Amino acid sequence: MIEPFRLEPLLPPSAMKTFSVHTPLSTHFRKASCHEVDCIHYLAGWRTVVDESTDLGKRQAGYIRTKSGRAFTESCQPTGLTEFLFKPGQKCFGVHNVKTDREAIYVVKDGDWRGNPRQTDPVKLNSIDWVDSFSNHQDRLATRFEKG
Repeated sequence: MIEPFRLEPLLPPSAMKTFSVHTPLSTHFRKASCHEVDCIHYLAGWRTVVDESTDLGKRQAGYIRTKSGRAFTESCQPTGLTEFLFKPGQKCFGVHNVKTDREAIYVVKDGDWRGNPRQTDPVKLNSIDWVDSFSNHQDRLATRFEKG
């Protein structure tokens, strides 16, 4: 994984506070059908091309032919690749998720990406209290900045 570019902060982690909002996939989303999300493959059909000269391509083609349960036409391309054309109106091979109505998780913790030197536990707040805490924190920073 490529690390994000970050400017080196002028203050130590102990002087920092991190405000974050989380909507985990496991708790704030549910599986959805192609129809529910207007999946372009479901609406218009799609094309899958596999290279059956490789082990992966053989497995993919085998799955499509014998286990996918989808309607398709098959053709061999001049390049040696196999093309499968799938008709509209059937489930694609992707996974779709839609957000639930569950409220996000609002968290405030001491420190920043470098760590939490005080070892304090993160505090979970409701959205109103989180915005209020963030606003008060910003105001304290602005006041301190004006003082020099």
